[in-house]
Amino acid sequence: MLDFAIFAVTFVIILVGAVLYLYPSSRRASGIPGLNPTDEKDGNLQDIVNKGSLHEFLVSLHQQFGSVASFWFGGRPVVSLGSVHQLRQHINPNHTTDSFETMLKSLLGYQSGTGGGATETIIRKKVYESGINNTLKNNFPLVLKLSEELVGKWKAFPDSQHTPLCAHLLGLAMKTVTQLALGESFRDDAKVLSFCKNHDAIWSEIGKGYLDGSLEKSSSRRGHYEKALSEMESVLLSVAKERKGQRKQTAFVDTLLQSGLTERQIMEDCMVFTLAGCIITANLCVWALHFLSTSEEVQDKLYQELEEVLGSDPVSLDKIPQLRYCQQVLNETVRTAKLTPIAARLQGVEGKVDQHVIPKETLVIYALGVVLQDSDTWSAPYRFDPDRFEEESARKSFCLLGFSGNQTCPELRFAYTVATVLLSTLVRQLKLHQLKGQVMEVRSELVSTPKDETWITVSRKG
Repeated sequence: MLDFAIFAVTFVIILVGAVLYLYPSSRRASGIPGLNPTDEKDGNLQDIVNKGSLHEFLVSLHQQFGSVASFWFGGRPVVSLGSVHQLRQHINPNHTTDSFETMLKSLLGYQSGTGGGATETIIRKKVYESGINNTLKNNFPLVLKLSEELVGKWKAFPDSQHTPLCAHLLGLAMKTVTQLALGESFRDDAKVLSFCKNHDAIWSEIGKGYLDGSLEKSSSRRGHYEKALSEMESVLLSVAKERKGQRKQTAFVDTLLQSGLTERQIMEDCMVFTLAGCIITANLCVWALHFLSTSEEVQDKLYQELEEVLGSDPVSLDKIPQLRYCQQVLNETVRTAKLTPIAARLQGVEGKVDQHVIPKETLVIYALGVVLQDSDTWSAPYRFDPDRFEEESARKSFCLLGFSGNQTCPELRFAYTVATVLLSTLVRQLKLHQLKGQVMEVRSELVSTPKDETWITVSRKG
């Protein structure tokens, strides 16, 4: 029996950890090339830890064994797919759930509503997505206002001043997500800072402490994490009670309150949206501005599109679909940064990829970080080149991977909207410049994050 730390790692690695308790382990030999377990109990867990992240482990695994490879987690065989060709063949065993949401709820110990069947799952997913869409429509002027405030602050900086992207853009994401999700009471900066403190404590342990088992080895860290989680849950429950029955229906929580969900389910969905929405939005914006700072040509091309589509007007929700090059910039940001490097599904029925049979109830990992920089799919895969998305083949591959189209997770769609507003405001007023000598290192966890603070300088146009 694996101890708690190993179970926790299981949740992170497979993104559907809670499901695994419901199915017997498949012991059938798959015949897929890959690693033998290095430990009878833990499988290849130590190999993953030694590589530093699951993504780095998968990069090494596919380099050694090809685009279809296997390894062991505990006593369970795991199959990883590392190319668009193989992913296209794979039968998705569950179209009704979002892997990122399932992963977060498993890590947080949230199980309410997971056993209600496919119909309940679909209904709850629609409520969640419509809640995010509605709050963007109802609060778009606020999204624009917050971006304009940040750009105004940057305009006041001297041209030589170093601007810390991670700190500023996490602040923008936190203000945007909390106010849109939980309402106008989060216009209070002190309230946002308190929320941010607990958010960071929870996310840091989800991103690392569960992966290497270190959280369970430190009672003080465990206590700090549980205190932050409890405080954040209390805040979310309090907000839901305060907004229940009020006439003004503008926030994400308001949609949930009108949906018939239980108080517990509302709290859980608010937790998932605030956790995932903040971290994905912040890192999409950080990487987008970093890559723009490395290319004056891309900045100029984006500026021209903004001038042609918007003129002197601010961006509006109905104009965003017309900003095609801006969409290409964000797509290329997600691809180059490997924004979400891993997804996974449990094989619902026996499947086949190439000549390999994948038995029912086998865990299948989508090594997205590997696929996003596969030279067979992307020319010059390590180069930031938004023009590649002018080709239909690139757009189709991106859609297949779940980064565009109907399968895009709602938090990423939300992040695209916020990032588009920021870019449309920023690029028309300022030029971004890369800080010479800065080396960018990546932490490839659940969301790819710069290892250290990322700096740029800005200068006013004209």
